[in-house]
Amino acid sequence: MAAFDYKKVYKNLYVPKTQTSLVDVPKMRFVMVDGEGDPNTSESYKTAVEVLYGLSYTIKMSKKGTDVPEGYFDYVVPPLEGLWRFQGDAYYDKAIGKKDQFIWTMMIRQPEFVTQNVFEWAKAKLSVNKPELEPSIARLEDFTEGLCAQIMHIGSYDDEPPTIAALEAFIKEKGYRTQMLGYRQHHEIYLGDPRKTAPEKLKTVIRHPIAPVITQ
Repeated sequence: MAAFDYKKVYKNLYVPKTQTSLVDVPKMRFVMVDGEGDPNTSESYKTAVEVLYGLSYTIKMSKKGTDVPEGYFDYVVPPLEGLWRFQGDAYYDKAIGKKDQFIWTMMIRQPEFVTQNVFEWAKAKLSVNKPELEPSIARLEDFTEGLCAQIMHIGSYDDEPPTIAALEAFIKEKGYRTQMLGYRQHHEIYLGDPRKTAPEKLKTVIRHPIAPVITQ
């Protein structure tokens, strides 16, 4: 039996068209790491990503050991995702050139069988296998994003502003407003590896949380 692939099963969440669409995002379970700074230069960002992948693959490969979690099924590790905002709650597309002021939450979705006990086991296992990492910076948390608008951006991360502008125009046209509160922030899902993919071919889902326009 083929491994369960969230991207293929939930195409509406992971493979939207280049035209903007609405999506109601259900509750999902994530391993998350918070941080701040320019992802291109920040050592903490690099560490966060290493920890996220380290924990995610430790859990996935638990099938080969004696500590197989209850309810385990084989699956493809979902893509890296990021929630992005700025110091002082500056609106994302108004400050996109100030990467050193990024405040981010990087995260990878986990299967439903990943309980807190499974997560603690994975942290302990990763600490043994890769003692240079500090898995305590990560946490396991459920996140319900709710009603959003999203679009597929194709190209480099620095070329996102026109795509974001199209997304915002769509939101307004449909009678909504962008509402970024708490975890509901500018959201990116990375479907390409920038180390292996040309910048112009990178695929990134861009998602904004929305709410109805308030009328008097």
